Amino acid sequence: MNDAKKAALAAIDEKKELVAEVADAIWDYAELSMQEVKSAALFVKVLKAEGFQVEEGICGIPTAFSASFGSGGPVIGLLAEYDALSGLSQAAGSTAYHELVKGGSGHGCGHNLLGAGAMAAAIGLKHYLTQTGKSGTVILYGCPGEEGVASKAYMAREGLWYGLDAALTWHPGDSSEVTTGSTNSCIQMIYTFHGLASQASTAPERGRSALDAVELMNVGVQFLREHMPRDARVHYSILDAGGVSPNVVQHQASVLYMIRSNFVKDCMALHQRVDKIAQGAALMTDTTIERRFVDGLSDTVCNHALEKVLYDNFSQLGVPPCTAEEHAFMEALSTTYEGRDVPGGVGAENDPAFAEKVKAMQTGHFNDFLMPLYQGPAFNAGSTDVGDVSYQCPTAQIHVAVWPNHVPCHSWQVVSCNKTPMAHKATVHAGKVLCAAAIDLLEQPALLEAAKAEILTALASTPLPAATDYVAEDKRLQELPAAVEVSEHLFGGMPCQLGWCNGHNTRLNCLEYHLSLIHISE
Repeated sequence: MNDAKKAALAAIDEKKELVAEVADAIWDYAELSMQEVKSAALFVKVLKAEGFQVEEGICGIPTAFSASFGSGGPVIGLLAEYDALSGLSQAAGSTAYHELVKGGSGHGCGHNLLGAGAMAAAIGLKHYLTQTGKSGTVILYGCPGEEGVASKAYMAREGLWYGLDAALTWHPGDSSEVTTGSTNSCIQMIYTFHGLASQASTAPERGRSALDAVELMNVGVQFLREHMPRDARVHYSILDAGGVSPNVVQHQASVLYMIRSNFVKDCMALHQRVDKIAQGAALMTDTTIERRFVDGLSDTVCNHALEKVLYDNFSQLGVPPCTAEEHAFMEALSTTYEGRDVPGGVGAENDPAFAEKVKAMQTGHFNDFLMPLYQGPAFNAGSTDVGDVSYQCPTAQIHVAVWPNHVPCHSWQVVSCNKTPMAHKATVHAGKVLCAAAIDLLEQPALLEAAKAEILTALASTPLPAATDYVAEDKRLQELPAAVEVSEHLFGGMPCQLGWCNGHNTRLNCLEYHLSLIHISE
């Protein structure tokens, strides 16, 4: 590790109290998606004081921001989140369920730490750019509403991420690791049914129940589950049951649906089936239906080259120390949920042999070690709008252990962990790993090209004729791992051809025509 990188990491250490204060304040605010007014304002205030050029309300999103420093390329993006979850109010540092605010919100996914850790990395990179005078720009993006609105997808709609050479982020977890693999794409829709109010006992025949429609829709979706792809998920929450008077036929009711499937094309197909069920529910109840799109986000495109850069730096820096008292806390907390003996981490979840390797490394129910680098097939049924970033620029992320092994995310146990000394140490450490990896990308531009090198190398060996040659499908290109990535992540899983066109053009115009023949058997 060179002196400039050491100095940048030392600059993060100097700000560790500030990082912890920001993380704790956002934990206290516990603001829901798109309501993160105090959280965003705190970030803006701190980042301006730290010397960043801050732009508020980017992409037309009031609680979004960007904070940049430096000039020229490469341009490295860091992703911050800070929204909480409803119904998860919980006392910090407790091994028992204790609701602080009745029906209140809580940071059950650790976004208070995520945002503060990304800020720490930005502070370190600013120090590096200032001290070295090197060309490069760091931009910290404040991304609200990951849980409920997927703001990064709206930013992707504006083409924001195309301006980055790479994007890095992190997430608190039950393991310290570099993540890989794909996730589910996701669509959220609100279905509102409209009927007719009436006295439920004296004139029920004159009423049309919107609540009945919601219930019938839910029943229909339950039967759909048997016929979904095995990796697909459908969740719902009744937003409006129509009122509290049972002797009134409810004339309006609404339900929020979250529809997930691995690739966008599959998610859209599943969404169409849910739509048809909603239409059927309206027909059965003689009600009308109104649909409102909330958000949609893409699956993640992993980048093994960036993952390796992160892992090399993570290996060098190790993991945050965990005291005997912190181990005891994690052990006690792990007794409050099922599955604590299941090996954690992305590799263990997807590869039985890797799971055995992890099991041999575990000495208790807190994973105080760095997981070996796993870059095999991996899938997580959850969703993240980081996927939309990964479609526009190379993207990678890490997890740092803050929670006990195999704890369910979005739980009171997670909220309890996210405002503790261990959480503070992990947040600062995540900032260091991201900063160190970003410095490598600034100092070694070749690393940014590594993700493209595989296919470019293969293309370099194709002939360069005096005229023009066109090969629609090249067997060598079709057999590259990148061909699978192109098919799955650029063309929604459809079959595609990888070929080349080389030579010397004498004209700038061309016409290409494709005809697909589909035989339908009666």
